Amino acid sequence: MFKDNLTALRKMHQMTQEALAEQVGVTRQAIAKWEAGETLPDLEKCRLIAKTFDVTLDDLANYEQAEHYGLPLPPKGKHLFGVVTVGDKGQIVIPAKARKLFSIQTGDQLVVLGDETQGIALLKSEHFLHMAEMIHNSMKA
Repeated sequence: MFKDNLTALRKMHQMTQEALAEQVGVTRQAIAKWEAGETLPDLEKCRLIAKTFDVTLDDLANYEQAEHYGLPLPPKGKHLFGVVTVGDKGQIVIPAKARKLFSIQTGDQLVVLGDETQGIALLKSEHFLHMAEMIHNSMKA
């Protein structure tokens, strides 16, 4: 997976092996060997590669496109949790990985926001109310 992710990221960012080698502090031949799967970089080099492409170390090493609908590695902090189906009453099931990451529990209240050009967003109501209170307080000052 690492070799495929490295190659895909480098090409997606239109970067040559030479340019990446310069960023990471290695030779072009080292990059070529990593992309061929002949060798692996040390942890510090992996950290520099992840930083260069703004991805997590975990995604750099473990991301599988097949599991994510063939999509390339997302930037750090961006997630694709899968596809959900809207029920006949408008209900959806939030995937377990998303619930865990965002600490969504049974009974939590979510605010549904919408932008006709960008889509729908869900926010925990306490975060939304905190934001609204901050805006309200800043307008008073």
